[in-house]
Amino acid sequence: MKILALSGGIGGAKLALGLSHVLPAGALSVIANTGDDFTHLGLRISPDIDTLCYTLGGLDNPVLGWGRADESWAFMETLGALGGETWFRLGDRDLALHVWRTAQLAAGATLSAVTASVAARFGIASAILPMSDDPVATRVATTEGTLDFQEYFVHRQCRPVVRGLEFAGAAQARIAPGAQAALAAPDLAAIVICPSNPFISIDPILAVPGLRAALRAAPAPVIAVSPLIGGKAVKGPTAKMMQEMGMTVDAAAVAAHYGDLLDGFVLDSADAATRIPGVASIAAPTLMTGLAEKIALARAVLDFAAGLRA
Repeated sequence: MKILALSGGIGGAKLALGLSHVLPAGALSVIANTGDDFTHLGLRISPDIDTLCYTLGGLDNPVLGWGRADESWAFMETLGALGGETWFRLGDRDLALHVWRTAQLAAGATLSAVTASVAARFGIASAILPMSDDPVATRVATTEGTLDFQEYFVHRQCRPVVRGLEFAGAAQARIAPGAQAALAAPDLAAIVICPSNPFISIDPILAVPGLRAALRAAPAPVIAVSPLIGGKAVKGPTAKMMQEMGMTVDAAAVAAHYGDLLDGFVLDSADAATRIPGVASIAAPTLMTGLAEKIALARAVLDFAAGLRA
């Protein structure tokens, strides 16, 4: 039995970790958003892939929620003293990964191959799969102009008012071979859309030509987990973006955004009274404060999927 997850960074990685503890080694594959990827200080950075690798490898920073544990900051301190840009913080251990990735890509390796090598070196049994080996760049249309994603998200700290999104390069991108194979696996039992931001974490994945159709064609049920609890996001700008784009800020609006992709939807227990039209739904505790909560939510999702298959 194989399980496939679609994930962005922090929230999605938490559920992916729970799934990895519940499932046998090698049963989980995660298609990662690469719309956040960008080049900074000459280095190719893949924030969501790295968050998944650090989380599943037990190396994540539980205080910051991003980056590596036991990090040091000598590079950023020195860069700042030289007058360099320090708005995107790169810890010393994290920096080593970006330097290595950049060198490997420059030598002709694909992002898929680089990611697989990182996962293996971190002792990760699950497959972490870029959505595409071709560059796709999320751009945010705001009342202050169209901004590159990291400019909006990190440098401007999500302050500009959002009017829409575009995914530059998506029309020309191809599904990465690993992601294509995972979608077509004959023993695929469930596809889980993790509680990541639907617009900046999951929509870039769905923008890759053929990926949405592959999800629809898959025999396994597709289940999304709401990123909202009581109309608020646990972390990040999901609720803010929904309000600014004229959407109702609730779990039903998230389910409606995914539309006919879904066979099932998991909303938080606090939102149990919310009706999700046209799709089977369950309520479960979705706040993943520790490993026990991550595992409990993973079990609830998998049990839900088994019921839908039956």
